[in-house]
Amino acid sequence: MTSLPTIRDATDADSEPLAALIAASFAEYPNCHFVWDEFPELRQPASAFAAKGGRLWVADAPGGGIAGSLAATPVPSQNAVEITKVYADPAFRGSGLAQALFAEAHGFARAGGFSEMMLWSDTRFARGHRFYEKLGFRRWPGERYLADVSETWEYHFRLPLGDAR
Repeated sequence: MTSLPTIRDATDADSEPLAALIAASFAEYPNCHFVWDEFPELRQPASAFAAKGGRLWVADAPGGGIAGSLAATPVPSQNAVEITKVYADPAFRGSGLAQALFAEAHGFARAGGFSEMMLWSDTRFARGHRFYEKLGFRRWPGERYLADVSETWEYHFRLPLGDAR
């Protein structure tokens, strides 16, 4: 396989291609819809994550667009970093790109002195759940309902950094 796309910090100019990646990912699942109003942070993605002390990484797809993304945002009250915006173009799934993006977030969490990483994931995203578990995340009890246009229910996953792989 060819080498992975270069991972870089997102810019606000990544708004449209990042939204396109997420919309395409949602379209793979029944009743999972991308609606701009539910993702105001995507209008200026780099600025939105920086304002919360976080970072958003993207990998440029050959020929344009974004091949993958992942964001990390501190949650000081839990001494944790929350992982969001974990998406990969189908052409890059299984290529190691998601692991490379996760490594960026892992380094960010360790450098910040956080003891844990956490995330919430749509209950429909079973492939993603297997990926998180492969990385050492464990599903926590309980679910949450977002009351969004897709009627999303989410599972909660956590990873103590001492157990990170």
